[in-house]
Amino acid sequence: MHTEILTDRITAWLRERLAAAGADGFVFGLSGGVDSATTAALAVRTVGSGHVLAALMPCHSQPEDATLGQRVADTFSIPTVTVNLGEPFDALMAAVPPSDHAVAAANVKPRLRMTVLYYLAQSHNYLVLGSGNRTEIAVGYFTKYGDGGVDLLPLGDLYKTQVWELARVLGVPKEVVERPPTAGLWPGQTDEGEMGITYRRLDRVLDAIEDGDTSDLDPATLDKVRAMMGRSGHKRAMPPVCPVHGR
Repeated sequence: MHTEILTDRITAWLRERLAAAGADGFVFGLSGGVDSATTAALAVRTVGSGHVLAALMPCHSQPEDATLGQRVADTFSIPTVTVNLGEPFDALMAAVPPSDHAVAAANVKPRLRMTVLYYLAQSHNYLVLGSGNRTEIAVGYFTKYGDGGVDLLPLGDLYKTQVWELARVLGVPKEVVERPPTAGLWPGQTDEGEMGITYRRLDRVLDAIEDGDTSDLDPATLDKVRAMMGRSGHKRAMPPVCPVHGR
């Protein structure tokens, strides 16, 4: 699909959802990554910069995150608020029992950010926009009730490779588009390094699975991706309800 048609479709959908909710605009986090930058650009295209708010939420983050996040905000004339979550994170970690599982602590960061975004959303009668894309959703590469805790996912039906293409058309700064994708969970962390597969390869596998023809795929890679999808199924569903009333 041509990127301009795609942009029009997403912005029309966002307007419909905004009207249905009776909300006045959108709030989102800016991380310095291409997904959040593309989400920001689409939000401005939808309602203008006067009805959006970007949150910069460092939490022992790399300085580059805030620098690139602000660069995106400046590019699209987006108002920002900075909420430093370093001290709240440290206080919470001091209050809970220690864990040997590094990801347990790392996932607290996106869950704190989710709390801030909903505070800001309710304060302004805004909806929370998430930046998750189709690739990450399919394999569960997001934090449940963290960056997965949002109202709308404008990029949720786009593979990562499609997001890169759309970002360039929307005018996202080059250094943001070309930055290695990272969730910023710990120093040096990258998405592809953590998953053990590149986004371009992952997109090819997911697309083949969707088309129902995986004959040209490496069996080990296909098994890996299917396993990622299977393990993360609970992230893509509402919590199961135990049935106690017979029907």
